[in-house]
Amino acid sequence: MKFWIGLGLSLAMALPAQAWVMDGAILQQSGSGQFTILDPSEPFAVGADTFNTDHLYAFNEDQNITLIEPIRVDIGGCMQGPQGGVIAAGTVVASHYVFFDSINGVQYGYVDFDAPVLGIAAFQDTMAATDFLANTDVTYLSLELRGLERGDEVWVDEDDPHRLWVYWAGSSPGDYIRVFTAQSSAAPMM
Repeated sequence: MKFWIGLGLSLAMALPAQAWVMDGAILQQSGSGQFTILDPSEPFAVGADTFNTDHLYAFNEDQNITLIEPIRVDIGGCMQGPQGGVIAAGTVVASHYVFFDSINGVQYGYVDFDAPVLGIAAFQDTMAATDFLANTDVTYLSLELRGLERGDEVWVDEDDPHRLWVYWAGSSPGDYIRVFTAQSSAAPMM
């Protein structure tokens, strides 16, 4: 089941443990890219055509944050409907960034997480409202151009809530989303 994109806004605070991007793949594309997990402890910049490849990228942002206020998401995960909704205050979330920064191409693939997807920020306003969950050494560029455009699709697998699917047509400056997962039960508590 595919879900189209909605709208958003937000706020939060921190606690321990970790949920991770585990794996991913590109199943079909117009280029020759691959799925790549980036290490946000190594400084890099994302946005403004800093990559210009056919790869599908993902990296972990801040982990296991207890939300002090609810956050709005554009696309729902395992706790809400397909048209998005709200992740409630008091929920522990982990934040992840997924993007496709191609010169010009189409990509169909997936990203797997070690915890269920709770929701996705897919537009500039919901991404901006959740930037406090980034907390990495990554420099985020072209903030006003983040998100998805008409025709781009992203959805949570209805049979596996740990898997996020993307169907994106990328061009300058690319497609960018923030994915919120539940706390990883396998991660140690600090």
